[in-house]
Amino acid sequence: MENFQMLYWYWLVFGMILMLLELAVPSFTIFWFGLGALVVGILMLLVPGLSLTLQILVWIIASAAFVLFWFKVMKPRMTDKTTSGIAREAVLGETAMVTRVPEGDRRGEIRFSVPMLGSDTWPFICDDEVAVGDRVAVREISGNTMLVKIVRNTQSKGEG
Repeated sequence: MENFQMLYWYWLVFGMILMLLELAVPSFTIFWFGLGALVVGILMLLVPGLSLTLQILVWIIASAAFVLFWFKVMKPRMTDKTTSGIAREAVLGETAMVTRVPEGDRRGEIRFSVPMLGSDTWPFICDDEVAVGDRVAVREISGNTMLVKIVRNTQSKGEG
């Protein structure tokens, strides 16, 4: 067994096995070690004469770099920054513009200037007659539909 030499495809298979193992273990850390093994496999394709010690060192460094990148950079950016826990309070009173009027059983559509709860367009129901371009304010939320009322232009905006 003195002549044992790791070939590039051993690392590729090892990496894929680790990445597939992530399907059974929901920690999302084994994946990065598999990705590190793929890096070593690709490196072995480019530089076939690497010693086993150097291969393992590259695997450890690459895996650690992927894990650090995931936990320090990517995962914090993926946290839910919406106000879903206080969805109702965050949206009530916000104004939007009607982009499609309700017709029959089909709900109308409004567009917010800034996305609300992850989307800038929402279906709506309004008790009043509305036209495309009208400004409406959210008065309630029912499921994924906004209940709105027309915003009257009786308020003086910026006049003084």
